[in-house]
Amino acid sequence: MPKKTLKRLAMTPQRLREMKGLSVFGEWIYEPNLWHINRLCAAKAFAIGLFCAMLPIPGQIFIAAFLSVKWRANLPLSIALIFVTNPVTLPVIYFSAYKLGALILGTEMQDVGFQISIDWVTRTLVDIWRPFLLGCFIIGVAMGATGYFIIDVTWRWRVIRQWRKRNQARRR
Repeated sequence: MPKKTLKRLAMTPQRLREMKGLSVFGEWIYEPNLWHINRLCAAKAFAIGLFCAMLPIPGQIFIAAFLSVKWRANLPLSIALIFVTNPVTLPVIYFSAYKLGALILGTEMQDVGFQISIDWVTRTLVDIWRPFLLGCFIIGVAMGATGYFIIDVTWRWRVIRQWRKRNQARRR
């Protein structure tokens, strides 16, 4: 997405201050880097959001928000990227995580029949939690690092391309 489009969609400091619901968080919520779009903030937001999306726990959004504030990443982008794991993608991602964890630990895979229910968690997750959590962590780190790298490189490439276009236009 081009930077101009992102800037148009981004919140301005004035619009943020007008939102009464944010005032309960204090002044830190108005930190410019939490709402600003630049290469570093966007790359960090992708790393945080994609990593937190792979965490198999409730409250991913709060963890992503905390990490975004701590590392001065774009807050809305970090939170939006959590929704990579949604009811459609969740079974595939979690089964892949379990499979990867079992492969790395050298344990035999069980026929778990993934389901999103309390009954499944109490019966099955107790037996497979080690490979499952290891796989989720590895996929989260890999996706976060890949997201950071892709955004960083793409952003730099685009800026360099724009510089070259401007220089060519000046020469004419």
